[in-house]
Amino acid sequence: MEESRLIEYLLHFGLSRQEALIYEQLLARGKQTGYEIARDTGISRSNAYTSLAALVEKGAAYLVEENAKKYIPVCPEEFCGNRIRRMEKEKKWLVENLTCETAEEEGYITIEGAEHILDRVLNLLEKAEERVYLSCSSVCLDSLREELDRLVKYGKKLVLITDRPYQMEGALVYVTEDKGSQIGLIADSRYVLSGEFGQDSMNTCLYSGQKNFVMLFKTALANEIELIKIRKGEKEND
Repeated sequence: MEESRLIEYLLHFGLSRQEALIYEQLLARGKQTGYEIARDTGISRSNAYTSLAALVEKGAAYLVEENAKKYIPVCPEEFCGNRIRRMEKEKKWLVENLTCETAEEEGYITIEGAEHILDRVLNLLEKAEERVYLSCSSVCLDSLREELDRLVKYGKKLVLITDRPYQMEGALVYVTEDKGSQIGLIADSRYVLSGEFGQDSMNTCLYSGQKNFVMLFKTALANEIELIKIRKGEKEND
């Protein structure tokens, strides 16, 4: 198990780094006292008891009253599920009670970082109502496969431009030269995301709903598709 990933994901569920380490210890060894946790992890006893109290409060552990106070872990599926369920309710309340003014259709937004770019891509795919044109490497397509399959399943038009033959029933696939870390996406002829995304890239993209930019990018993709068709015809005639 990747230690860094385990800790990172537990941080996403509201635990501190020290609480995550102790939670992992409880999962691995079962019921323990604060003294045992402190001894086995090297964390001071006072900090161990503080973190254990926090784990109980956050729903990641239970306190068992025996001769000595002991703690048992709540299994990850239950702990994470409870957190997600609460956050879904809180999300619903926030969406209903907070307004959001956005300039997506007017401005040009720079998105940096692989995680933030992926979030934006997934949101665009999820909210697409009619069609999506996506130009990227086959490796990138693999990372988006679940959401792309969902689009096809619900009858949305999906056009892919990628760098190797790619099997996806219901999608129109065009094969071109190496795409590297380039990505371009148009959703419903309304929003465009373009730039670099992936391992060993700058992970910087431009995102906009500005009509002129959308039309320009749409034309560029159409031209690329036409060029692919011409090259394919030339190869078939050789």
